[in-house]
This record gives sequence, structure tokens and C-alpha cells, in this order.
Amino acid sequence: MKRSFSYRHLYYFWAVGHEGGVAKAAARLGMAVQTVSAQVNELERSLGHALLKPAGRGLALTEAGRVAMRQADAIFQLGEALPALVRDAAGVRQLRLAVGVSDGLAKLVVRHVMQPVLAMRNARLLFHDDEFDDLVGDLALHRLDVVLADRPAPANPNVRVYSHVLGTWPVAWYAAPALRARARQGFPASLARVPVILPTTHVAMRARLDAWFERHGVRPLVAGEFEDSALMKTFGARGMGVFPAAEVVEHELAARYGVRRIGVCDGVSDACYAIGTERKIAHPLVQRLVGGR
Repeated sequence: MKRSFSYRHLYYFWAVGHEGGVAKAAARLGMAVQTVSAQVNELERSLGHALLKPAGRGLALTEAGRVAMRQADAIFQLGEALPALVRDAAGVRQLRLAVGVSDGLAKLVVRHVMQPVLAMRNARLLFHDDEFDDLVGDLALHRLDVVLADRPAPANPNVRVYSHVLGTWPVAWYAAPALRARARQGFPASLARVPVILPTTHVAMRARLDAWFERHGVRPLVAGEFEDSALMKTFGARGMGVFPAAEVVEHELAARYGVRRIGVCDGVSDACYAIGTERKIAHPLVQRLVGGR
């Protein structure tokens, strides 16, 4: 294929265009200003049009230069992708998984359910934390491969998504050492006398906790409500209040936050769902996530 310009000249022009001047581009490339200027001039001669024009103390793109810059961006972005493509072709292939994590889902639970995928060396994971409805919207637009949430996706004829339960776990109450003895005495009635911290109402577990309090005739002494589960645990570890958490992460709670169980939250469970756009899962990492239960 015959070409009328040099890609090396194009690269120097690309650098000058992004840096806004020959001197800055030369410094970035580690070359003499005269050399870079001569290479750009040679590109302009070979194309037959001026690509740059003076603008203040620097340079700006001409209309022809803007067209050339768009093409150069595409060319050199492809070039940057070349090493990864070669590695894939050689068999060192990474599997990419874009995961949306609902802000109402406990992060320790996320780590627990993701364990089958984390064990894979060739997995490349991209996590996005956001509100549930926004994540489901991104999933429908194929910006995400899977959404992890504390509830299944609601029925919606306009958005075809499918929910796969990854697990349900009993919930217990935990407290820092400063509160543990008082909270254990006369539990669960004690939760009306010692401070309690809870997830906000946008977390699926909250409605079940409120029903539990009503069932036991306890009016809790609420010291705080948290949208973020990790923040709730951090404040709970500092003694702000007794808090609920899934028993499946009890060892991690003790190791990371120094809290201990004070009693079970009978009849209340926490859950995690993998929500995808396919009834029959095709993505190999999502297959491992769901199949590893």
C-alpha cells in the first residue's frame, strides 16, 4: 500500500497538537525543537496543507489539522492497544468483568461472594459503586456485565434483566467491647437502652430489622443511620452503637473491626443477588460467580 506521508512525522505532529506548541512537544519527546519542527513541516508538505497556525504564544490546529488530529488519535490509540492484543493472541488473555455494586450491599459480603472470581489469575475486575436503579440502567445499556445487589431486580417490561441469588445469610448484632457487656444484658430488650446504629431505609434489610424490633416489642435507641455499610461498621467499631451484619462475615468483622456478636437477629437475613441481562449466563466470569455457590 502506497502512502504519501510518514507515520513518524504524524506522531510528531500529534505530540505538538496535544502539547499546544513545538517546544513543549520537543521536551516531552526528548528531542531538539528544530528536529520536531522540521518533521511537522515535512508532514504538512507531504499532505499539501497547513495543519498548525500561530495562536498567542503557542500553536492551534487549522481545520485540516483538526481532521488530521482525529485520525492520529485513532491511529495511536490503536497502537497503544497493540501490546495487550499480542499478549491475548499469545495466550495470556485477561477476562474483563465490569461489576456494579449497589450502595446498599455490605462490602464484606461483596468480597465473600466474589471469592470464586478473585481466585482466577486472568480476571480483570472493574468495580462501580452506585445506587441500585442507576446500576440497573447501566446494565441495560451494557455498560456493566453484572450488578451485585441486596435485592432482586423489580419486574419491568422495558428492561429485561434476570436475578440470580448468590446467597442468603442470617443476621446478628455486633458491638465494640465498650458496649458489649451492656448490650448482652437482657438482650434484645437492651437495644432500647444502649445506642443502636442502622442502615437507612434504602437498604433492603432495614424493613426486616424494623419488623424484628416490632415483633420483640423493642423501641431501639437509634444513634445513627448509614447508607454505606462500611462506614456503619467503622463507627460501630468506635463504640457509636450496636449494629447488624450478616453472620457469614463474622470472622472478618472481628479481625478488621474488633467487634463481637451480642445476639442473633432471629428471622432476619441478608442476601446478595447477581443481576444480569441474560437468563442463560454467557460471560465466563459471571458463570463462575453464580456457579460457585
